[in-house]
Amino acid sequence: MLNATILATVVLCGGLLLYPPLAKAKLWRATITPLASIIGSGFLVLGPILDVTFGLYAPLVMLSLVSVAYAFGGAIRYNIDRIEVGAGRPAVVDRMEPLASLVLAFAYVISVAYYLNLFGSFAVSLTTLNDAYNARLLTTAIFVLILIVGWTKGFAALERMEQVSVGLKLAIIAGLLCGLVVHFGETVQRDALTFNPANSSGWPALTLIFGLIVTVQGFETSRYLGDDYDAQTRIKSMRLAQIISTAIYMLYILLLAYAFTPGTMKLDETSIIDMMQIVAPILPVLLVGAALSAQFSAAVADTSGCGGLIAEVSKNRIPPRLAYAVLVAAGLFLTWTSNIFEIISYASRAFAAYYALQATIAALRAWRCRDMPRLMLFAPLVLLGLAIAVFGQAVE
Repeated sequence: MLNATILATVVLCGGLLLYPPLAKAKLWRATITPLASIIGSGFLVLGPILDVTFGLYAPLVMLSLVSVAYAFGGAIRYNIDRIEVGAGRPAVVDRMEPLASLVLAFAYVISVAYYLNLFGSFAVSLTTLNDAYNARLLTTAIFVLILIVGWTKGFAALERMEQVSVGLKLAIIAGLLCGLVVHFGETVQRDALTFNPANSSGWPALTLIFGLIVTVQGFETSRYLGDDYDAQTRIKSMRLAQIISTAIYMLYILLLAYAFTPGTMKLDETSIIDMMQIVAPILPVLLVGAALSAQFSAAVADTSGCGGLIAEVSKNRIPPRLAYAVLVAAGLFLTWTSNIFEIISYASRAFAAYYALQATIAALRAWRCRDMPRLMLFAPLVLLGLAIAVFGQAVE
């Protein structure tokens, strides 16, 4: 019965996302891109990490992560609203924008490695080849495929997967939440809720949280949709995406943190599969399907974005094809020298550096316009972004 209920939820949610008045609505189309990025791969790994590491405090940590992300999003929204239309634009901003784009391109290099290593891990997770070596072999093969396609034909055909994978991912997340609600309710009825102690505290806990910022990253994609949407639509879409993703993440962590006993699983990149096998047999299969489509399409999108940014910053002296080759080489190096949690922390630090630059640009604009309340908000974000970039640590 639970399997049938979960599957019905997935189908209904998928149907709703395909409902023409919603699917064609301008604001929703603009919202889907950042929303899918925010609750993409991070959704798969973040729940088990927070549950195992922070126990009963996991929801507070989740609230901290989404709050920090919303604050950085506020700086980027301010930049979309003011700087891109030239209002009060300090001359130094013209020199900082290319630097921010270059840092974002570097963050994309690491995020692609993150996505494809998750792809490899989830692809072998339900097979007899479930080990790190085979996962890395598959990841390597996908990197090579992406390089060949990008070098010879471009990504236009592969990028069409994005719309399909977004709908599939959101529908399956709805089914996952449905299963967790039922499991949580049954746990309450048995009076079996658990309040596990945290396994990390103090400075180590803070630096670990710093290293997880990439799991709520993705809202910045609204900034780069200028060819399709005006500034106000992009601002509204980013805000809406962050509000929806916050609600989803908070519900997810609340349902997860108190309904699983210690020792339920070992902590690795596919721990969510072990947890969901306890909830309903259908969920692991659905999650693997969502992971494969979501990680591949996200990797393609970020590879394409990285190539475009580098070509733009270099004024086409470095063509996208060469950027793809560099990205794949760096991704293969990370794949064979780092585990997924280390790659997550590297990506978090790279995106934090980008957010620090965006906060700096916003602070300069606020200072130029004598907007002291905004300046007092953005200046600490610069320091926070730098702190995350320097001190972020990986899960042990």
